[in-house]
Amino acid sequence: MDIRILKDPKELGQAAGKEAAKLINEAINEKGFANIILATGTSQFETINQLIKEQVDWSKVTMFHLDEYINLPISHPASFRKYLKERFLAHVPSLKAAYLIDGESDSGEVRKELNDLIRQHPIDVALVGIGENGHLAFNDPPANFDTEEPYLEVILDKQCRMQQLGEGWFNSIDEVPSKAISMSVRQICKSKHIICSVPDARKAQAVKDSVEQNVSNAYPASILQKHASCSLYLDEAAASLLK
Repeated sequence: MDIRILKDPKELGQAAGKEAAKLINEAINEKGFANIILATGTSQFETINQLIKEQVDWSKVTMFHLDEYINLPISHPASFRKYLKERFLAHVPSLKAAYLIDGESDSGEVRKELNDLIRQHPIDVALVGIGENGHLAFNDPPANFDTEEPYLEVILDKQCRMQQLGEGWFNSIDEVPSKAISMSVRQICKSKHIICSVPDARKAQAVKDSVEQNVSNAYPASILQKHASCSLYLDEAAASLLK
């Protein structure tokens, strides 16, 4: 794991977005196309802002979606499909393909379709974050490190749901869905390159656990320690507890 500490969220996002574009372009130059994974949430704001400014031939890029709430309308401010449509897809209209997670349809059918698709599209670059509880995507602790299924239906724990409330996506904890469709840990780790963007002091303990604890499903993002090409982008606040 390559740890890079920047001053603030904006500098973090600029560095992470530029690196993502560089790796995407390398894949395109090597084989004529690239497959990527995009995360959402506040941690990705600046990274995605920078990525869409970079020179990338998006007509050669296929995007997969990391996770989505079950039974949350796409019109809801917290919908990750809405987030990606507004913050990414609207700015890269030439994108070859985008496979979003439809949390309003039958979960089993949605996962089957996505599982079949992503198995045909080995991922070159995955953009992810780390949750306040150390989760990777919506794989809350204790995360399933063993399943080979690319997409899972998961139960969100209270700390995860409180994070979503605290970030302002919902008005009360009762509004936060308790279930989601999430990319599995193993599927994320099959990506050739992983760029993990983690700003903010509230993530400092999760970052410390993910970096300094032994790899364990009690600290889901700790699995990134084992990845051959993972860059962890932190701001000073998120890195404040590291030794």
